[in-house]
Amino acid sequence: MSVLDRIVDDTRDEVKRRRKEVPLKDLEKALERRAEGFRPFSEALTRPGVSLIAEHKRRSPSAGKIRKNSQVADVVKAYERGGAAALSILTEPFHFGGSLDDLREARANATLPVLRKDFIVDKYQLYEAAAAGADAILLIVAALEDKALGKLLHEAADLDLDALVEVHDERELARALEFEADVLGINNRDLSDFSVDIERTFELLADVPAGKTVVSESGFSTREQLDELERVGVDAVLIGETLMRAKDIEQAVRELTGGTVLP
Repeated sequence: MSVLDRIVDDTRDEVKRRRKEVPLKDLEKALERRAEGFRPFSEALTRPGVSLIAEHKRRSPSAGKIRKNSQVADVVKAYERGGAAALSILTEPFHFGGSLDDLREARANATLPVLRKDFIVDKYQLYEAAAAGADAILLIVAALEDKALGKLLHEAADLDLDALVEVHDERELARALEFEADVLGINNRDLSDFSVDIERTFELLADVPAGKTVVSESGFSTREQLDELERVGVDAVLIGETLMRAKDIEQAVRELTGGTVLP
């Protein structure tokens, strides 16, 4: 069983537990009181240059614990000051140490659009995301059958959630395009063994039709790499571990976004 398979199985079990704890009807009621002020995630990725999606990530199966005693509020404020275009908040609990509370705290402490990054396999998670203040959700093609992918894309749109649709190879890209996904994430990390190959972005980019928004994920850490992504037409890059490990998070973001580095 791959790492992805284990995480998806754990996620399905956890969704069943949470659904019993907080029924879907309760989340639907919470959405009736949903705060106004939708922050357009997709639009934030298409401004000039390569937009930075800065990620809050507590740990991972490959890296272990990433930053000791980090506070979500402090991290996302530094991301925003540094010039990030959007936030990605990992909410998967067992393998990445995240939670919906992390997402709520991020939403409350920054004005940037917020992506719920998790292993979405059930519409219940979409309602959770919306109720917690997410503006967008991640859909991983490798984790979903076609019927589920199409249904989740449709339901996300109904809840005014943008969808970042993540692919890893040509077959997954073709599936995403069949469902007319507008924002495509090319993950350079193989979720079966967590190895990283940044050439994957460049190889798959040639097969992406004009008019799609492309986000490259995993493996990037320097401004020079982002300049190369901009040169080939990538719209945005998602970076987490490099920023979470930085001594000065705000300065690290400024160096990536091309902003002025504060003394």
